[in-house]
Amino acid sequence: MVDENRVTGALHQAEGAIKEGFGKLTGDKKTEAEGAAEKTGGKVENAVGGAKDTARDVLDK
Repeated sequence: MVDENRVTGALHQAEGAIKEGFGKLTGDKKTEAEGAAEKTGGKVENAVGGAKDTARDVLDK
């Protein structure tokens, strides 16, 4: 089973990438920066979920 953090992290990465791209397209530096931050937060959240998955797999064995 995949940890919930991996799913939400991937979702935040995608949302952040879209927001960042929209900011670049419109020249809105604030939106671009917010999108980049959301994308980075999603990567961190995904990594936490991966660590939880690994820990769960080790404990199950």
